[in-house]
Amino acid sequence: MGTDAAPASEIAGALQAIQDRDDLTLILVGDEAKIRRGLDKHAHVPENRLEILHAPDRIHPSDAPATAVRRRPQSSIVKGIRLQKEGTADAFISAGSTGAVMAASLILLRPLPGVARPAIGTLLPTAGRPTLMLDAGANVDCKPQHLLQFAQLGSIYGQDLMGVERPRVALLNIGEEPEKGNELAVETHQLLRDSDLNFVGNVEGRDIIQGACDVLVCDGFVGNVLLKFYESVAEFIIGLLSQEMERVGADLDLPEVFRVLDYSEYGGAPLLGVNGVTIICHGSSPPKAIRNGIEVAAQAVDSRMVDHIAGELAEHEQSKE
Repeated sequence: MGTDAAPASEIAGALQAIQDRDDLTLILVGDEAKIRRGLDKHAHVPENRLEILHAPDRIHPSDAPATAVRRRPQSSIVKGIRLQKEGTADAFISAGSTGAVMAASLILLRPLPGVARPAIGTLLPTAGRPTLMLDAGANVDCKPQHLLQFAQLGSIYGQDLMGVERPRVALLNIGEEPEKGNELAVETHQLLRDSDLNFVGNVEGRDIIQGACDVLVCDGFVGNVLLKFYESVAEFIIGLLSQEMERVGADLDLPEVFRVLDYSEYGGAPLLGVNGVTIICHGSSPPKAIRNGIEVAAQAVDSRMVDHIAGELAEHEQSKE
């Protein structure tokens, strides 16, 4: 019930995902009457692979996330994440309030042992393969140890879902030199350099789109600013080019040209560090983004990413003793 076009986008994306994979069963959580009306608009609905869980309430963007989770137990977010906690579902995908999805995941699923701050990872388009940036907004005030852990979480995601054997980890900074940046950046650089991660040093904002790293580490304040700027670039450039093409009477397949900058290609952002699989999609997600978000969740389950993270963190803690 989270997208701007809910539940139409969620339903269409779910049906596409089921067509893509024959090993999925999806539980649609939300207003049952609205969901059934939405399903009636589609000709081919594999009812044996779709379940509906009625959730009469929903958390609105204006609701305080942590309070809403406790006060709205019948909301689609709370009921959906509770399915995973109870073992009925393997993952949860939502385009609803990011704060509420985060809060419900932390309260119900709990952070993995050793995780101080679960982080939101998001894929940024580059000239090569996408770069996973974290944190994208969950933690605006961070310590160096938090950023080190973000790097560890991101590196495991890179291995399990991006297929990179040894992901290149970089720290977002205002210069390449180790001594550049504020106190947080300098201390984090030292921790990353001393870690067993494939740390390639500091990168500046201009380096990101060139594919300078596989995992980009920053605090949630900087990460969210960068993410929002990234999201605005494609729309801005397409608008300028459309005006110019119209002026000269030319024709250009703009959607194909800028497909690399389309967030829907990547589906959703994982909340890394909780004891479960939570994928947060954009509120304006079209069906393709929902479908791809489901695929990301399925890959996380198939690769046993949560177990991998828990094992790596436990091993890291033992090495410090």
